[in-house]
Amino acid sequence: MTAAIPTTEPATIAAGDTIKWTRALPDYPANDGWSLVYTFINASAKFSATATASGSDHLVTISAATSSALAAGAYDWRAQASKSGEVYTVASGRATVLPSFAAATLDNRTQARRALEAVESMLEGRASSATHKYEIAGRMLQNYPIPELLMLRDRLRQDVAREDAAAAIAAGRAPRGRIQVRFGP
Repeated sequence: MTAAIPTTEPATIAAGDTIKWTRALPDYPANDGWSLVYTFINASAKFSATATASGSDHLVTISAATSSALAAGAYDWRAQASKSGEVYTVASGRATVLPSFAAATLDNRTQARRALEAVESMLEGRASSATHKYEIAGRMLQNYPIPELLMLRDRLRQDVAREDAAAAIAAGRAPRGRIQVRFGP
């Protein structure tokens, strides 16, 4: 079974994946000779994706080989339709490239998750000497009294839970936990 091809530009791109979407442009139909090129750019990289005709729509494909070479981060993009020397910008936006798991050599955990794990390790008494000197907000772990470490751990757990909830929403899943709503003026 083949996955449905989205009809909007991706908000996130997983490096190493093949990315496809179609774009309908009634004023610039592909079957009338219009071509569509997406240009992605950030401070360290620039790449383009040229659409192919799919009836009157434009089918954009970023190959796995192309996406695997992308550095993680935010990219601004611009879509331009062209024909016979005429060029029109038809859309623009931003996409985030997620790091490739295949090429990952760095720790992809967030700062809050790394700090939480260091605090929990310190509290459990099994911290390595490197963790004893872990710095959080300009303070060393070895300088924290236990009650303050417990308060910091609780705050970091909340931060990590918020990050997890945001990631679940971004992935189209319902967040875990209670959702509180208040009605009124």
